[in-house]
Amino acid sequence: MAAESTALIDIGILFAAVALAGLLANRINQSVIPFYIVIGMGLSPYVLGRIDFPGLLGNGAIPHGSELALVETDFIYLGAELGIVLLLFFLGLEFNLERLIAAKEKIGKAGTVDLAINFGIGLVLGWILFGSFLPAFLTAGIVYISSSAIITKSLIDLGWIANDESDPMLGTLVYEDLFIAVYLAIASALVLGGGDVGEALGQIGIAVGFILVLLLLVYFGTAWFQRSLETDSHEFVVLRSLGIMVLISGAALSLGVSEAVAAFFVGMAFSSTGHVHDLENLLEPIRDTFAAVFFFWIGLITDPLLFFDVLWIIAAAVLLTTPTKLVSGYLGGRIYGLDERRSIRVGLGMTTRGEFSLIIASIALAGAGTGLATGVANDIYAFAVGYVLFMSILGTTLMGYSGKIESVVVPRLESRSEPTPQPSDD
Repeated sequence: MAAESTALIDIGILFAAVALAGLLANRINQSVIPFYIVIGMGLSPYVLGRIDFPGLLGNGAIPHGSELALVETDFIYLGAELGIVLLLFFLGLEFNLERLIAAKEKIGKAGTVDLAINFGIGLVLGWILFGSFLPAFLTAGIVYISSSAIITKSLIDLGWIANDESDPMLGTLVYEDLFIAVYLAIASALVLGGGDVGEALGQIGIAVGFILVLLLLVYFGTAWFQRSLETDSHEFVVLRSLGIMVLISGAALSLGVSEAVAAFFVGMAFSSTGHVHDLENLLEPIRDTFAAVFFFWIGLITDPLLFFDVLWIIAAAVLLTTPTKLVSGYLGGRIYGLDERRSIRVGLGMTTRGEFSLIIASIALAGAGTGLATGVANDIYAFAVGYVLFMSILGTTLMGYSGKIESVVVPRLESRSEPTPQPSDD
């Protein structure tokens, strides 16, 4: 009973902490995401757990912060997983199959530009840093993939989700998520299988096959998804939608396919039904609750001391890949026919990295001593965690201050695009 009460207290501390962080963020009119991450880091064993509190209660009852720090429990980990699933489910609700097919050419062009620029620079950076293909391949994935979860949350918080700039952002995220589903299968097989190409091809086949099944489900299953929520009870709508979403996402994960990609397709399937409004209203509080747990979890598992050994790698990556995402995002906006101001917003929004980069980092760490040298695996993991933390804060901050950035950049772009005055004949 004591263990259960302690676990309940830990969960209470988690929710109280994120509530306090959200209150502070709202008071100063900032995005809540960096605050959730920082409060998670502050309460982690890596920060609070290293602080000594001699005689805090006057009798030495709490000798060390390790007794106060929160640790990654099953609830927190699964809550973070649910946060990712719900955020990507809502992304799918905003992007139905008809819209995806109608915009396939623009998505293909914008996504390919994004992939060529950012994955390419990641390969070069990784090769310079580590001198071999596999670490370079992992580095490229870490710096390439934007955070669907964080960007979707920011689009909703800032009210951009209904704006024109959301189309190229969501379209590029769809392209990235589909690419990363195949990429993760390749990376897992190469790293965990010690470079077994045959195993990699097998996992790629499974991943592609599952994605095709999901696409068929989205295309032909609208009537079934419609009937599944035919009820007058809000309770049953929530339970049925969560059951379908989490079950399919879990099945995907068990086959080595990203649960986030699966949740996106489930959301896309529901987007063609008449229940979108009900789902948005009923699931929004659940989404935001577990999204907060996800961002808190990122901070909780982050050891800031790891950053010092790879600080120069993080700095190099930030300096190289922030401009490349700004450029590829801007070009994506122009491909969609947006003006310069909204195209700049696309670039600012796409700079955020997050959950998929951390998944790649965990694959590198799991492959230490097999597909990767232990030192290289540890360096890649530490780099990825520090890079994601910095880029998640930078990306949400850039989005929050987009108005001021646009007011400075747009006039300069417009002045350069104006034709040069020709001398008169007078």
